[in-house]
Amino acid sequence: MALAQGGNRPVALRPPRSAYLHIPFCHRRCFYCDFPVVPLGDRASAAQGEPGSRSIALYLEQLRGEIRASAPGPPLSTVYIGGGTPSLLSVEQIQAVLAELSQRYGLAEGAEVTLELDPASFDLARLQGYLRAGVNRVSLGGQSFDDAVLERLGRRHRRSDLLEAAQWLRSAQRDAQLRSWSLDLIQSLPGADLAHWAAQLEQAIALAPPHLSIYDLILEPGTVFERMEARGDLALPGDDLSADLMELTAQRLAGAGYGHYEISNYAQPGHASRHNRVYWSGAGWWGFGMGATAAPWGQRQSRPRTRDAYAQWLQDSPEPIEPPRPMPFDERVMVGLRRREGVALAELALDCGVAIPALDALKRRWQGFLERGLLLQEGNRWRLSDPEGLALSNAVLRELLDWWSERAAGPQPSP
Repeated sequence: MALAQGGNRPVALRPPRSAYLHIPFCHRRCFYCDFPVVPLGDRASAAQGEPGSRSIALYLEQLRGEIRASAPGPPLSTVYIGGGTPSLLSVEQIQAVLAELSQRYGLAEGAEVTLELDPASFDLARLQGYLRAGVNRVSLGGQSFDDAVLERLGRRHRRSDLLEAAQWLRSAQRDAQLRSWSLDLIQSLPGADLAHWAAQLEQAIALAPPHLSIYDLILEPGTVFERMEARGDLALPGDDLSADLMELTAQRLAGAGYGHYEISNYAQPGHASRHNRVYWSGAGWWGFGMGATAAPWGQRQSRPRTRDAYAQWLQDSPEPIEPPRPMPFDERVMVGLRRREGVALAELALDCGVAIPALDALKRRWQGFLERGLLLQEGNRWRLSDPEGLALSNAVLRELLDWWSERAAGPQPSP
């Protein structure tokens, strides 16, 4: 265990027990996506001689080299392989990447190993191969059950692909080949209304995924959707409708037995993503691959977002040895408030070397949210109410960031 200074107080920093691996390849870039991805075309495959196969093989060689050169640490309790579309990789390639991780760190008994799958990029035989390779949790990128919506999102799969993939996952879970699986959906889409979203939720509930990730659409710079919105060609729901959609989601999923354990995540008992909780707890994790973010000692470190820059970064000897530094207080509060249990504010301040009296100014900023019931104080813990507070979390977090910026700036001289 390493020690770092948090203000004037030493903070114990444990080596990470989680790892994220980024596989950047996709058939195509979705219209809302700003992730570091490499579109290869609809015929792309990892098979020898197929489009994209050489690019994939070269990248995986670089990725495995980064893992081999990384700092040592204890056995991993969670692994998440995301993208991109990791299911463009062959079973043998996924197996080789997991073997590299296992050789460098080891995998703890019962480790959660998640693989993202796109409904149009795998079949039953490939799924079974992934499970034999060590994958025991799947995140299925469905996004919508509506073919017209999928087309407007730039997605390659259709409703029939999603339903077939979900049935394979249900069967694998029933046969104890798969520990758990999650379905991703996007709410607040262009043209959204309550009736259409209610129908989407009913279809999701009927499939009974143990975990659901429900994301708000965010317009990211440089995306097709951002350009459409600038031209006035994208009819996005307003803030009130977005809040209503989130409230509807929380109500319907609570009625179906799903716990709302994080702003965007719902799970049946025992199926919350252990890897997700690492992110929102402020604990550290390893990150490998183009565009991946790591936080081995709390503070985030991002890899280059293009293949050439990533290759150069590897060549220039990444990961310089730096003193461990904890995640700063404002960021730990931000990620903590995303969780259902919230944060123990005073305890967190002590951990980060923030004087308790300094919190008074933050609490004054938050007073209006307390009075409206959006923010709750329960003993020494602060949390956002569900669903109203979670739906309006950005306003609460904005006050936190403003307070932190003013505190960092210190007293301003008089003119």
